[in-house]
Amino acid sequence: MPRTQVFACTLFAMAAFAANSLLCRLALKHSAIDPASFTLIRIVAGAVTLWCIVRLRSGTARPGGDWPSALALFVYAAAFSLAYVNLTTATGALLLFGAVQATMMVWGWLHGDRLTGWRLLGLLLALGGVVGLLSPGLTAPPLQASAFMVAAGVAWGIYSLRGRRSGDALRATAGNFARAVLPAAGVSLLMLSSASVDVRGATYALLSGALASGVGYAAWYAALPGLKVTTAATAQLSVPVLAAVAAILLLDEPLTPRVALASAVILGGIALVVFGPRCRTA
Repeated sequence: MPRTQVFACTLFAMAAFAANSLLCRLALKHSAIDPASFTLIRIVAGAVTLWCIVRLRSGTARPGGDWPSALALFVYAAAFSLAYVNLTTATGALLLFGAVQATMMVWGWLHGDRLTGWRLLGLLLALGGVVGLLSPGLTAPPLQASAFMVAAGVAWGIYSLRGRRSGDALRATAGNFARAVLPAAGVSLLMLSSASVDVRGATYALLSGALASGVGYAAWYAALPGLKVTTAATAQLSVPVLAAVAAILLLDEPLTPRVALASAVILGGIALVVFGPRCRTA
């Protein structure tokens, strides 16, 4: 793929990932849709979109993926929706991204990737930023909603790690979205008595599933072969920033000093871990 196309796909993917936070927050704050219904519509829309993309690309719709990965995907999507009932867009994106990276750091540590020097300092900075963000105070985000978003990040980190084993990441994601429809539908049936869906909320969920998730993942997987690991990691650092800026411009959400400082510390710490020299032990 030419560099201009790689750049365009990467830029679109990062904007799409940030848009997921924005669309979910819009739906749950400015419409009548409930979290379970939003999750179900998002997953169904993503499954249909990815099925169409895979079929157009390869001429076959044979699904990939597996049930453990599909369940991790569902947990991510469900916890993500529950968190954004009470979290601001910027705080949610920051906690999600931090939890994803922390999960992958722990996995690396368990498999011999020891943190030393600047990388250890980066981990301590990132953890300190999360503690500072969640510590009690007038501007601290709700603890339960924060816990949901951290759980979403851990689930997405697990899903990402499992996805590294698949030969065709896009086909695997299409299959996992299709499988995730079942638990999402089950939870929606259990919550049917409190279900609420309106046109605006359903539209946001459709956009989140079809465009921000389905097309976004397709663009990311198309760009990845043309990106170095460090470049891909750098690109992902932009997602919480994009989400925060979009929320300020479109939702009039304030950027509090606590969130701004925590963002700088957490993202700076993660950058040190990602780009610091590695030291492997037997």
